[in-house]
Amino acid sequence: MWRPRRNLRLVSSFSHNLKGKRTGATLVETALVMPVFFMFVFAIIEFGHFTMINNVMKNATRTAARWGSASGATTAQVEQYARDRIGGAVDPSMVTIQIKDASQFDDGGGAPTTSQDFTNMPDIELKDADPRQLFMVRASIPYGNVSLIPHPWLGNALISSETFTRHE
Repeated sequence: MWRPRRNLRLVSSFSHNLKGKRTGATLVETALVMPVFFMFVFAIIEFGHFTMINNVMKNATRTAARWGSASGATTAQVEQYARDRIGGAVDPSMVTIQIKDASQFDDGGGAPTTSQDFTNMPDIELKDADPRQLFMVRASIPYGNVSLIPHPWLGNALISSETFTRHE
């Protein structure tokens, strides 16, 4: 049986009218979704940057402690060695590097829990250190100094890394 094409034009006309009424909705949806999307993208980038700096600092303290342990270097030389390793990720002048005598832990002393506890440990001159004497190399920097995006809630967060090793 033959049917007129009039029904097809009606459907086509109906769908065209609906599409014309939705143009503003797409713009509103995009305006609502894009800021959230970009927030997630920038959060992922910032987290990757934080992880990179943390790993560079861990590697710098570990290699500086190993080098200072075996080479007979002075404390100043070990500090400069650590700064040279950190320089690939951040400005080394912004990093606080401490080289401390950690022999208090040989007697079962409690581990430091705050940044102030590390600062209160006695200094050590590695050139004059006894064989098998435990020492620590610590690097720290406030995350607000190196973040890609200014964070009012993360500005005081401290990225730090410590390595304990024995002098040879």
